[in-house]
Amino acid sequence: MLELLKRHETEQKKTRLMMGPAFDDQGFIFCEADGSVWHPDSLTQSFRRFVRESGLRQITFHELRHSHATQLLKEGIHPKIVSERLGHATVAITMDTYSHVLEGMQEETADRLDKAYAPLLKK
Repeated sequence: MLELLKRHETEQKKTRLMMGPAFDDQGFIFCEADGSVWHPDSLTQSFRRFVRESGLRQITFHELRHSHATQLLKEGIHPKIVSERLGHATVAITMDTYSHVLEGMQEETADRLDKAYAPLLKK
């Protein structure tokens, strides 16, 4: 992923030099060809085209975001970090939205604690 971003940055620098002052450099990583902000509809259309041409199953940005958050929580990433990545105002919003993911984590936590304390209880 990092290599792709570096290549994209190199291409963007070439475009910036080629366009000179006409390039609207606002510091965006992903933008229109002239550097201006990408209109949300353009981004959505480009993403849909990418998914279709890649042969992937249809997925929306919202579903991609939800899948990302779910996977992070399943991997044990702290909910505060997930909340920040999603731009939620509070961790409570994240916890309320993704509580279905956390249900299975309660059992896993209990099992891990049981294993951790088992040697102490045998004494």
